[in-house]
Amino acid sequence: MYRSHNNGELRFENVGEEISLSGWVQKVRDKGFMIWVDLRDRYGITQLIFDGERTDLSLVENARSLGREFVIQVKGKVIEREAKNNQIPTGDIEILVSELNILNESKVPPFTIENETDGGDELRMKYRYLDIRRKPVRENLIFRSKVTMAVRSYLSQEGFVDVETHYLIKSTPEGARDFVVPSRMNEGQFYALPQSPQTFKQLLMVGGLDKYFQIVKCFRDEDLRADRQPEFTQIDCEMAFVEQEDILNTFEGLVRYLLKEIKGLDLEAFPRISYDEAMRTYGNDKPDIRFDMKFGELNEMAQGKGFGVFDTQELIVGIAVPGCSGYSRKQIDKLIDFVKKPQIGANGLIWVKYNEDGSFKSSVDKFFNQEDLKLWADQVNAKPGDLILVMAGETDKTRSQMSVLRMELAEQLGLRNPNVFAPLWVLDFPLLEWDEESKRFHAMHHPFTSPKPEDVKLLDTDPGKVRANAYDMVLNGNEIGGGSIRIFDKAMQSRMFDLLGFTKAEAIDQFGFLMNAFEYGAPPHGGLAFGLDRLVAILGGRETIRDFIAFPKNNSGRDVMIDAPSVIDDGQLKELHLKLDL
Repeated sequence: MYRSHNNGELRFENVGEEISLSGWVQKVRDKGFMIWVDLRDRYGITQLIFDGERTDLSLVENARSLGREFVIQVKGKVIEREAKNNQIPTGDIEILVSELNILNESKVPPFTIENETDGGDELRMKYRYLDIRRKPVRENLIFRSKVTMAVRSYLSQEGFVDVETHYLIKSTPEGARDFVVPSRMNEGQFYALPQSPQTFKQLLMVGGLDKYFQIVKCFRDEDLRADRQPEFTQIDCEMAFVEQEDILNTFEGLVRYLLKEIKGLDLEAFPRISYDEAMRTYGNDKPDIRFDMKFGELNEMAQGKGFGVFDTQELIVGIAVPGCSGYSRKQIDKLIDFVKKPQIGANGLIWVKYNEDGSFKSSVDKFFNQEDLKLWADQVNAKPGDLILVMAGETDKTRSQMSVLRMELAEQLGLRNPNVFAPLWVLDFPLLEWDEESKRFHAMHHPFTSPKPEDVKLLDTDPGKVRANAYDMVLNGNEIGGGSIRIFDKAMQSRMFDLLGFTKAEAIDQFGFLMNAFEYGAPPHGGLAFGLDRLVAILGGRETIRDFIAFPKNNSGRDVMIDAPSVIDDGQLKELHLKLDL
């Protein structure tokens, strides 16, 4: 057999045993009369010793030919190590080698296979199969496996059925761009790869499978970021005969279970806030609540004082930055430069230092006295020693700009501890968003989300004010999951398509199969989907999902390892009835 033990397994208790090991050569240290080799596999490292005095001299010569990443098998005896290494679990022993078999030689790798490597991102992605040999990458993939196994365990215990839905589906105009697949047997027609199994899980509810889940690949042809890939994985779930509270309790239970199983943490009930409160208090709908710095609106106490910058604005909003009243003018100017960046687009910042003695010093002392500034401090919950920062402008834009500043300050001050987990639910999203470019409403989540029952009457008179029966779970400032109670009535679904600008013919062409299903006893149902890549990354203390994907694509959507996407030959194009005009 290739190995009797793995390379992280042997301990002092094994001294005297005859064993066999296999793995990759991590390092060779040649002292002339004696050679040491570090042998690595996914379980750890074991030191091998080739000693001409205690074994055959030819073994030492063979060992001298070994290079980094050679694949070898050895047999030998476990002996006590003279110079022990307390940095590794096998550091008390080494293997006195009696037999060496070179299973495969290796070229010198293009970067070092160490925890800290000299390879850049693009190089390591090109040779990802080598990168996976490094402990940090390997441990990330093992961690992902641990999370997915825990997800399956919880959902199975809760009675969910794992159902696989298909990948070749119909393209729809809503949402992001589809990846399309030409059909050879149906000339001029195309499949699409699913952005989610949304309609199929609803059809499973119509079919009577009242608890469904699937860990499923989804595809979106959209611009990429560090936390976005063209193909990604969802924990997709749906339940029948449920209301919103049932969904929240079930999937809050899942995340609490994961935090307990994976991180050893017991969390209390997750806080819940409305979408409106999230926007008003944090400036975005996925707030990081590991730290405070909540927004305080200052219009009532800051306008009408002769400061024209404030008097003409729609919103004046401030935050209290803890313990930063001692910031120098240079430090404050850096913050002003930060918010003036084109991607943020603010005109500037007003600052107020709330000194330890209770006095105030500000950039607007000419217009506001100490009593005025004390009112500001109270509104933003500032304490002596804090720095108050204020922005003004159009409401949505100013909230967004202040949100970016809040996150930047939290990063600078070390308030975003990856080992602290602060989940919350955001509820009561708007059902519809008005798009100025197309001059029509779009579904904020998707067209199958039901309105709040008490808001249905507004659909005809003021659809922009209708709230959705929708919810997002947020963890550490990232949306990790979202869902809704679905429409299950054909008339209501048809009404929704009308509001979204579908003609009757378009609605039937795109979603007639779902509308027809609703005529055969569709139950009330709802669900949620978690982004597995993002969830795993956050649980692992990161925010970049690429670190937890075996073979990720780069920021251009390319797989640089296999060089995809790539051209196909003329014969394939002809067979698919395609012609490229380049």
